[in-house]
Amino acid sequence: MIYTLARPAAPTGSVLSFLALVLGAGALALGGVFLRHSELPPTASAVYRVALAIPVFFLLDRLSARGEAPGTPAIPVRLVLVGFIFSGNLALYHWSMTLTTLANANLLANLAPIFVVLGARLFLGKRFKPGFLVGMLCALAGAFVLIGHRLDFGSRHMAGNLLGLLSAVFYGAYLLAVSLVRAQYRTMTVMAWSSVGTLVVLLPLTLARGESLVPQTLHGVLMLVALALVSHVGGQGLIAYALARLPAALSSITLLVQPVIATVLGGWLFHEYLSPVEFAGAVVILAGIVIARRFS
Repeated sequence: MIYTLARPAAPTGSVLSFLALVLGAGALALGGVFLRHSELPPTASAVYRVALAIPVFFLLDRLSARGEAPGTPAIPVRLVLVGFIFSGNLALYHWSMTLTTLANANLLANLAPIFVVLGARLFLGKRFKPGFLVGMLCALAGAFVLIGHRLDFGSRHMAGNLLGLLSAVFYGAYLLAVSLVRAQYRTMTVMAWSSVGTLVVLLPLTLARGESLVPQTLHGVLMLVALALVSHVGGQGLIAYALARLPAALSSITLLVQPVIATVLGGWLFHEYLSPVEFAGAVVILAGIVIARRFS
């Protein structure tokens, strides 16, 4: 039996969803800027990222439900479990950044499309056109070109590299999971309860690692608020919205635009300008996304 990963969409709806996905990727790319300026360790910052977003998601969900007949209140266990999966991605990705280079962590985390395609094929019976797979490989090749000159796979980084790769597995599983539950729930419902599940895992993990949860300055507080509102509410919310209307595999490839946006932001904010090779890699990623969308 073959299961669909998202509901069919009208052409206009598909375009809007694609734009939402790209905007979501941009918001996630900004998360790297906020993390760089955070005064807290990466996992502690992730705790604030979801904790501060939860009341916003529940408020938006309540507003979006106005006019609907009230149902029996119950905890949607499936959505909480989706949050468990996402917590694995956040914890492993942030942990990998402390054990390997930033370039390694970003590249390995962006290998999620491979695991989305494998998961969709093995567990959901999804088949993909050759042109779509060519687009995926093209986008991944562009990612290697964009970040490749910064990679360092020395033995001292092995543990961090493995964690980065495992974070991609969890993110691929998260995208598949959201695409499957999104058809039954509103976007804000998915994000609110999955964020609760993420917090349930991340908070005890942060406390067990002894990471500080107390920002020292107003600047540190503002960075955490921005991480929650821009990257989680904005970024992950837009991605969850798009996953109701676009295939998870195409969405995961489109999210490879994130390192392109991050590189552009690095040049604008931190004077980390693109070299000709990096620019070529960014173009190859965008070309791969266009090809994959054409054949999805």
